[in-house]
Amino acid sequence: IVVPLFPAPVTLDPNTAHPALLLSEDLSTVRYTRNRQQLPDNPERFDYCGCVLGSEGFTSGKHSWEVEVGNKTAWDVGVAKESTNRKGNIILTPGNGYWALVLREGNKFWAGEEPWKCLKLSESPRKVRVCLDYEGGKVSFYNSENKSHIYTFTGTFTEKLYPYFSPYLTDGGKNTEPLKICPQRVTIQEDEGFIASSK
Repeated sequence: IVVPLFPAPVTLDPNTAHPALLLSEDLSTVRYTRNRQQLPDNPERFDYCGCVLGSEGFTSGKHSWEVEVGNKTAWDVGVAKESTNRKGNIILTPGNGYWALVLREGNKFWAGEEPWKCLKLSESPRKVRVCLDYEGGKVSFYNSENKSHIYTFTGTFTEKLYPYFSPYLTDGGKNTEPLKICPQRVTIQEDEGFIASSK
């Protein structure tokens, strides 16, 4: 499988982060803490679910980014519509403006369809590549390490989409690792007229 590489510079948007999320200074990692910070309850901030969006949204083109999920027992990664409601409980489905891959209980993977679809993965990814094809109406997920395809959502996009992340709850101390956006390193190799992208 050839994994699409259209690297987008992705950082986290502090104005959207739930008050219990701690973002790194360079806005590349997010972890859940039990301590709610005193932050303004602006309209774009998640106030109930521990979520955060990327700072840059997309209205066209192909984009991809990689998220290190490590040994976490629960997380969400994907994309979200700009108009999604950030207040109260959030249901991760395309109808609610979310296209997300979900891990729960250490080994239960789900695609946030309507209803959620259980995914059987032979190997738990430690890094996940999210690929958005705006005009093609696709959000695809890959295991970055073995390049295997995990799942693809299909639909029609009509508004700005943002990278979406949730490190989820700490799971009694078992899920304290952060989610980390991996730095993008793409080189173009030219070999006998054949051009290939590699990371």
